[in-house]
Amino acid sequence: MNDTICALATALGGALGIIRISGPQSFEILSRVFSKDISNAQPNTIHYGHIKNGSEILDECMVSIFRAPHSYTGEDSVEISCHGSRYILNKVLELLVQHGCRMAGPGEFTMRAYLNGKMDLSQAEAVADLIASTSKASHHLAMSQLKGGVSSELSRLRGQLLKLTSLLELELDFSDHEDLEFADRSELLSLAQHIDAHITHLAKTFETGQALKDGIPVAIVGAPNVGKSTLLNALLNEERAIVSDIQGTTRDTIEDTIQIEGITFRFIDTAGIRHTSDTIEQMGIDRSMEAAQKAKVILMMTEPGVPYPDIPVRENQTLIRIENKTEAFQAKYGIGLDTLRQQLLDAVPQTADSEVIISNARHYQALIKANESLSRVINGLHQQLSGDLISEDLRQVLSELAEITGEGQITPNEVLNNIFQHFCVGK
Repeated sequence: MNDTICALATALGGALGIIRISGPQSFEILSRVFSKDISNAQPNTIHYGHIKNGSEILDECMVSIFRAPHSYTGEDSVEISCHGSRYILNKVLELLVQHGCRMAGPGEFTMRAYLNGKMDLSQAEAVADLIASTSKASHHLAMSQLKGGVSSELSRLRGQLLKLTSLLELELDFSDHEDLEFADRSELLSLAQHIDAHITHLAKTFETGQALKDGIPVAIVGAPNVGKSTLLNALLNEERAIVSDIQGTTRDTIEDTIQIEGITFRFIDTAGIRHTSDTIEQMGIDRSMEAAQKAKVILMMTEPGVPYPDIPVRENQTLIRIENKTEAFQAKYGIGLDTLRQQLLDAVPQTADSEVIISNARHYQALIKANESLSRVINGLHQQLSGDLISEDLRQVLSELAEITGEGQITPNEVLNNIFQHFCVGK
């Protein structure tokens, strides 16, 4: 944290490139290579000048000044906007390192923002999700988390849990006075059950969050030659899957994605389901059944005279039946596709703008563990266990929730490194 770090914050190949510097010597180091002394420059100002290597001018650029704590990292920071030449950008980085900077590691700027209290851990992870967002839905999820949606919800739950814990701890402090009871057990049980229901609800949103973040999985299933591959090609508007009159052409699942009104759908074209003695084709059929079980939406296709396949549908799956090669629907000619697209949109889980959705697997695991500890608290209250045993489980619940935001505890270095190593350099 005492080092001054630098990195390219934009992708190579563009018209412009931005180099980011952060740390205690940011202004001093920049002044050594910039045509102006910016050591006393006002914060939140932009300065035009030249980057120099001795007497040689490398580039003309704009330099933005951010003073601690009012910067992304919470430290003194500088952003240099240069021309996008690979040579120029590399030379500027070399100069900065020569004059005292260290090249930043992946996600190190955002890690410093977290360590300096500019954001909590869930917000820091949202930065990576925002960069990786590829649809309106995934962008909305990341922005909600970045603005503190998850943090606010968990902070409210932690406040309720702290009330529970403090009442029990107070009883323990006065354990010599058996007639004193600061925490009414029935009220504690009611509050614990309320929190438990809320954490359970949050955990259940993970499936929706994953679907919106990574794409709604849609399995196209049916007997051979009913038009599954034709439908996939029509939806993608390209010849992605082989179409043939020969049965058993599709012997493995084929995946591709499209966006419909900002929602990503992941389509899986599966092998035709029928009885076969062909070992390879049977493997494809087995994978078809597996894909159908994992999908959020099942497009079950048939044609006149061919029965729908017998595939079990789970309670939380949406089943859309399609009778192809009819007047109402012909995948080959695009007839009925608009209606199908609307049916797919109707299958997307509906969430209010204010609803908190969990989309991060690490957060989900922490909620599951917190739920398990809270179940022990509820059982302990039912069994009238001593306050010290219940209090220990409550502290565990608080610890699990703190794993999500990093609030109120020092997250182990290996956890931090695992989170931030997946960031791009410069962020």
